[in-house]
Amino acid sequence: MADRTGPAAISIGALIDAALSAGKAVASLLDMGTETVALSFWQNADGVKLEPLADEIALLFGSWGSHGPAGGPMPRPRISALSCYGNVLGGDEDALRTRASLEALVDMAPRFGSEVVGCFAGRLPGKSVPDSLEAWKLCFGPLAELAAKRGVTLAFEGCRLGDTWKTGKWNIAINPDAWTLMFDSLPGAPLGLEWEPSHQILSMADPLVQLEAWADRIVHVHAKDAHIDRASLAIHGIFGSTKTGAERIAGRGDTDWASVFSILGGQGYHGAVDVEIGADPEFHGGRELEGIGLALSHLRSARAALGPSAPAV
Repeated sequence: MADRTGPAAISIGALIDAALSAGKAVASLLDMGTETVALSFWQNADGVKLEPLADEIALLFGSWGSHGPAGGPMPRPRISALSCYGNVLGGDEDALRTRASLEALVDMAPRFGSEVVGCFAGRLPGKSVPDSLEAWKLCFGPLAELAAKRGVTLAFEGCRLGDTWKTGKWNIAINPDAWTLMFDSLPGAPLGLEWEPSHQILSMADPLVQLEAWADRIVHVHAKDAHIDRASLAIHGIFGSTKTGAERIAGRGDTDWASVFSILGGQGYHGAVDVEIGADPEFHGGRELEGIGLALSHLRSARAALGPSAPAV
């Protein structure tokens, strides 16, 4: 089959917690016809033997064959990204374990067949984005060198976890102003963005406008959506105790996913859009797989609505 360009070149899959029965979770996703799987760790990959996990997943992918659950043509699934989310700049034991896990994931990424390792950028606790920048550079400069040797791009997730420009304890990669400072500090390094519309919606940014401006830096996309209660927002604003927005699965939020695929495809993006279930108030407590299935279906419909793309020359 010829390589394709535009939205048809973008894979659709899902993110799973690699520390919790990863093989069983991958098998469930394969039954849903996933095209990609993103393996995620919270803070560290301690206790997970990466080489056996890579071999186990390769066997699962290899046994799937070339047809999806409905019998139609389907490319062999692949690992779209490995990720570990913790504060590498925290100055404590957790930070050291996160750093060691990131190094291990970068080193093992080729074994998994992945070219992307996602992470938080980290933050000096209580410090501003600019005041954390030098420490970030000292940490990620060597990590970027290792990534370059392995053919891997480090992708920064934009989750705030309550952090602001002035202070925080997790992540400086929270908005375009920070991204500009970071990328300018390590020019030419294999660094990119692990982007999702949910964070942008909840911060009152327009995700499609932002995507247009930053698509050339995006190497992985989390398909997590959000919904803003505009009536509540009009009364309470965003700085009070009343929440005016909530995370939702793709298809239940405010994002126009067909436009997301169109913008990414127009920029030549060949990566994955992977469902992240997040904190959707409806799909939790045992309903996570149901939510993933609904989100996958919505994303496939959004991609298909744009029509087939021409084979690459």
